[in-house]
Parts: sequence; structure tokens; C-alpha cells
Amino acid sequence: MLAPVPRPTDPFAARCSRALLSPWSRLALLALVLLTAATLVVLYEPQRLLASGWPQTGGAGAVMLFGLAYGLCTAAFVPRPVLNLAAGALFGSAYGLTAAVAGTVLGAGISFTLGRTLGQDALRPLLKGRWLLAADGQLSRHGFRSMLAIRLFPGVPFAAANYCAAVSRMGYVPFLLATAIGTVPNTAAYVVAGAQAGEPGSPAFLISAGFIVLSGLGAAVVAWRKRHALRRPSAPAPVPVPAPVPLPASQGAR
Repeated sequence: MLAPVPRPTDPFAARCSRALLSPWSRLALLALVLLTAATLVVLYEPQRLLASGWPQTGGAGAVMLFGLAYGLCTAAFVPRPVLNLAAGALFGSAYGLTAAVAGTVLGAGISFTLGRTLGQDALRPLLKGRWLLAADGQLSRHGFRSMLAIRLFPGVPFAAANYCAAVSRMGYVPFLLATAIGTVPNTAAYVVAGAQAGEPGSPAFLISAGFIVLSGLGAAVVAWRKRHALRRPSAPAPVPVPAPVPLPASQGAR
């Protein structure tokens, strides 16, 4: 029995397939997905539904459903402080913190997957500046430690950190674990403030509000100092002085 003769591939179809799967095509798809998500958030404002229109029913199912909605909204650039306040107002401190942290990790994982799958191959060749290479090296070699510091520092935008980590060579596990641990303090402050919003004079509300204010001021001070440090002109590199060429023995004796 004769073996089937392989059919020749269509060159045009092969070129179209390579073009659709190219790094720049995937990056364009990522930009389209993010632009669509941001547009839907602006038009429909899902944070209002989570803050006021959410059914106030107890139970683990409601907490899990809120965490799922929180993650999707976070991946679509809904501000996390609004969602954290809503989690505390709807479910209290303990359950609200659980839903908020779970939603934070879910949203970060969605953004990380999108950036790693659709944007890494196109953006990595563009990492040529000194600061970009230094940041990429830090995230790639010390993923957990670097991401933990970023999450503890409230001045770094959440979405920017997600996509920067995705472009680097950081692994999933260090990224998600550092996100789950590092976002707890700031998230807890907002959740407790939302849970105690009806009693603004309570110690819990005052402590959480004070933590939010102090952390925001600290982030502003650090950002201001870093900005001025970057503006300072760097010292010129020393010009190497060539070593003297030794003379031959016959010339030195003259």
C-alpha cells in the first residue's frame, strides 16, 4: 500500500499564520484587550455595582463570587481601593479581607498571564536602557523579594507591576506568592476602613485611616526623592589612561 503523498502547504496561508502568531500581532491583541476592558469599565462602572448594588447576603458563596468579580475588575483597571472599601462594607473585616486578597491574586494572575503570553516576546527586545535592564535583571533574578517589596510599597501602580513582572523572566509561583503576602497590609487597612465606615470615631477606623494616610505620604516622599535623584547628572566615566609602552632594550641603553 502506497503512503499518502503529503500535500504542499500554501505559502500564502503559511505567511498569514506566521503573521498572526508573530510577537507584534500578539502585542497588538493585548493592547486591544486592555483597551476594550478599560472602555467597558468607563461605560458601565462595575465598581458601583460592587460598592452599592451587590446583594448583601452572607455565606462563603457570596464571598467567593465577590472575589471572582473583584479579580476581573482589577484586571480591567478598576481601582483597588474602591473594591477594598466595598469588600469591608459588605462582608466585614475578616471575610472582606479574604475576598479582597483572593481577588487581588486572581486579577494579578490574569494580568500576568496576558502579559506573559501576548506581550513578553515583543517587549523583551526593547529592554535596552540602563534602568530597564537593571529592573529586568532584579525582577528576573530576585523575583519573590523584588515583587514583595513592590507590593508593600503603595506608590507602585498595581497594573504596571503586573505587566513589568510578566515581561521579565519571573516565575508564576514567586509572583503570586509575593502578591498574596505583600498586598495584605494595605488591603487590610482599606477593608477595615470600609467595615467601620459607619463608626468613623472608632479606634479601628482611625488606625486604618491613619495607616492609609501615612503610607500614601511615605510613597509620595520616596517618589519625590527618586525623581530628583534621576534628574541629577551622572558623573562622567573616567577616561582610561593608556599604559606606557616599554622601549626595547637596545633603545633604552642609548
